[in-house]
Amino acid sequence: MGEILKMNTIHDYHEFLEVETLNPLVSVLDFSKIPPIRHSRINFGFYTIFLKDINCGDLRYGRGVYDYQEGTLVFIAPGQVVGVDDDGTRVQGKGWALLFHPDLLHGTLLGKKMKEYTFFSYEANEALHMSDREREIVINCFLGIREELEHAIDKHSRSIITANIEVFLNHCVRFYDRQFITRKDVNKDILTRFEDLLVNYFDSEAPEIYGLPSVAYCADKLHFSANYFGDLIKKETGKSAQECIQLTVINQVKERFADLDKSVSEVAYEMGFKYPHHLSRLFKKVVGCSPNEYRAALAG
Repeated sequence: MGEILKMNTIHDYHEFLEVETLNPLVSVLDFSKIPPIRHSRINFGFYTIFLKDINCGDLRYGRGVYDYQEGTLVFIAPGQVVGVDDDGTRVQGKGWALLFHPDLLHGTLLGKKMKEYTFFSYEANEALHMSDREREIVINCFLGIREELEHAIDKHSRSIITANIEVFLNHCVRFYDRQFITRKDVNKDILTRFEDLLVNYFDSEAPEIYGLPSVAYCADKLHFSANYFGDLIKKETGKSAQECIQLTVINQVKERFADLDKSVSEVAYEMGFKYPHHLSRLFKKVVGCSPNEYRAALAG
């Protein structure tokens, strides 16, 4: 595996691209106007959004393969590594990029909201695929930020730039909502696989060995990042992935409670609870009564 280039600052990346730095904390790049660059794997020390104006080709989602012709937005959080090993060739870039350093956000409203933009933790195969109209909106956002960068920095620059970035990110939230909706059939397939995964898990010895399944475990088994999987489940069901797991747990517990020869503690350990009172607490929260009260009702 080739060398990973560490780009701690936007200026570091600009030097690599051989372009001028207008603002050390934020940048908008049009790759069609940048000299050809070598392939590289880069550890970015700042938020990076690439708008790739290429045919994305066949992309796999769940069990389906989809051909996207539109532009693609890829979101990279500080510390993530992205790129291709250097093979010595130079390529002419095409598309755009928005870069902004975490230092830009300190003390701003956007800084407090960044954790809400979960798509920065999506994997590359969970990128945002845009229509022509959405692409036009994105480029207009980029141009608005770049226009502000071309002004001399003053006391208003930071608030104007962060406000524009927030508008752009909010558009991306809307676009992802649309993407989840347009993949209804794919999402239903994922929901079915999620349900099957949980049922098979509890039908095995896994709970007694590994405990209760986590959202991260389910996402990994279904080949999604935890954030994308969680957002998809929330959009499709109105419940969080954790809530869906808990409902499955409770349904499985109810089935086991039908065997009155088993104690609550035995069922708890079978299901993967570390302590029986953890089961009792969850059961009362979801069902509205204690396990003993539920079983008493079953016994008539």
